[in-house]
Amino acid sequence: MKHDSDVLIAGGGLNGPALALALAQAGLRVTVVDAQPARARANEGFDGRAYALAIASQRLLAAIDVWPAVAADAQPILRVRAADGRAGESPSPLALNFDSAELEGGPLGYMLEDRFLARALADAMVASPRITLICATSVIAQEPELVGINATLSDGRTLTARVLVGADGRRSSVAERAGITRTGWGYGQTALVCALEHEQPHHGVAQQVFLPTGPLALLPLLGNRTSIVWSETDANARTLAALPDADFLALLRERLPPGLGEVQLIGPRFSYPLNLTLANAYTAARVALAGDAAHGVHPVAGQGLNLGLRDVAVLAEVLVEAHRRGEDIGAANVLARYQGHRRFDATALALGMDGVNRLFSNDNPLLRAGRDIGLGLVQSMPMLRRAFMRQAAGLLPDPPRLLAGQKL
Repeated sequence: MKHDSDVLIAGGGLNGPALALALAQAGLRVTVVDAQPARARANEGFDGRAYALAIASQRLLAAIDVWPAVAADAQPILRVRAADGRAGESPSPLALNFDSAELEGGPLGYMLEDRFLARALADAMVASPRITLICATSVIAQEPELVGINATLSDGRTLTARVLVGADGRRSSVAERAGITRTGWGYGQTALVCALEHEQPHHGVAQQVFLPTGPLALLPLLGNRTSIVWSETDANARTLAALPDADFLALLRERLPPGLGEVQLIGPRFSYPLNLTLANAYTAARVALAGDAAHGVHPVAGQGLNLGLRDVAVLAEVLVEAHRRGEDIGAANVLARYQGHRRFDATALALGMDGVNRLFSNDNPLLRAGRDIGLGLVQSMPMLRRAFMRQAAGLLPDPPRLLAGQKL
């Protein structure tokens, strides 16, 4: 069977391009099919959308030669503070504080705007001779064969590859056509996303305020700017989203921790419903899932993209090593190695974030007292606190090479 490429990736968001670059760098031929028009995600205008990149994710971007293009636009996260709060009140003094001074290797992570990361990935793909990028098109059908998989595109073309990777989001059509079912539930919450410009500097501090109706995250951007992810009940969020900017900002101010001074909204406001969705398998015949196609999680810990890049690191290493050994990279036993490495880790982290959101998104006085004491106890135990810090930074024992900053 003649293959148009070794790997066909459905999805041109962030995880798909990162995987394509890692594979191409190691010598594989890759086709990326992106439903969005060319460079639509690389809009130059500021819109406040940003990602919290763990140190391990930053190392992966460095290993695939993308980090130099975005380093100047990344804001280091020097400290993280998490505490209970209520509207009109200062956050609880029993807080959990992570300080980069306690962790080897520099900051705890970086904040990077979507526009910079998307553009850098798109530019790198265009520059790679081993990557074929097809935009404004989607995969609409797939048929696994003995030694490959056929994929039909919305423009009528049929492409063949050894393996098809679904990096096409929480409602992955690749997963659905492969017969992969999902487990999940809604949270009854909606995330309100915006950005603020403020009078006082944030000093590289990321803050998580656990309000009774959902967590409020303040994520530092370059300059005196902060990205806001405010999780509210669906009903409250609908009301808030419909308010004029001035009224929305007045209610947000009541919930902000002190220290920013005068604040104003910059860029547009967004909202999206929050749910948990986990694929019941990460692989099928000639198919592998990565990123949100495998696991869509609550944003409470800002780990969504980091989980996807962990998938990228493991899947790229599995496929490249199999290729170098002369194995069929789409064979079931090869893809099983990827699922074996990723499914438990991703599911455990997703359920952990689910538990944190459920524990803190209420105003039960007993639970409130218990969790405040728990945060205070972790804060008072340096070894346990550093273990949480390393987990959040993605500094895991024996990581895949890309997450250690090494090329494949």
